[in-house]
Amino acid sequence: MWYWVFKYILMGPALRALGRPKVEGLENIPAKGPAILASNHLAVVDSFYLPLMVPRRMYFLAKSEYFTGTGAKGAFQRWFFNASSQIPIDRTGADAAAGALVSARRKLDVGDLMAMYPEGTRSPDGRLYKGKTGLARIAMECGVPVIPVAMIGTSELNPPGTTIPRLGRITVKIGKPLDFSRYEGMEGNRFIERAVTDEIMYELMHLSGQQYVDVYAATLKEQPAAEPVTETPPAA
Repeated sequence: MWYWVFKYILMGPALRALGRPKVEGLENIPAKGPAILASNHLAVVDSFYLPLMVPRRMYFLAKSEYFTGTGAKGAFQRWFFNASSQIPIDRTGADAAAGALVSARRKLDVGDLMAMYPEGTRSPDGRLYKGKTGLARIAMECGVPVIPVAMIGTSELNPPGTTIPRLGRITVKIGKPLDFSRYEGMEGNRFIERAVTDEIMYELMHLSGQQYVDVYAATLKEQPAAEPVTETPPAA
């Protein structure tokens, strides 16, 4: 219930006034049945504007820190993220995240929509970074289509490090579903999972118009003084 209350009453009207959002390609979202929405990630508000513009309910994987806070603020965060269909994921490693990925598979098995950020974290500078293969693994194991989604303008409305949104103009561009059924039975093969991930990132690059950087965003955040990164498109 709270999902719809947030969407249409408590948050939706204010988000529409702030971001004046529009959506393109909504016909690419199936009316029913499972699918994974693979989105670029520029700002915290991506996770608010994407469900706002898609009629169907969707579930997100959210970093586990949102569910482990203490005090009144921590309690409110846990309630809010649980009520808004967020699934906690530990980003410290593949083994730690396994439980969340199982939860994501369960949602897909019953025909729900999952929204995931293949970059694993927000872009530090507005560019598109190398995708992690967890999304590809789930899509292949569950046999579901992957729908690329480009969030545009969210980093201007909610720049990194800010908590109070600014006025802006948000566009949500939804691409055509990607079918990876040709790889049936190949899940677990890291080379195939990388190829699937790169194909998703290639579509996101064209849909969003972002420059592609062939390193993980998390690595760049951890090493701010690293050498310049390579801007090359992922393999198609």
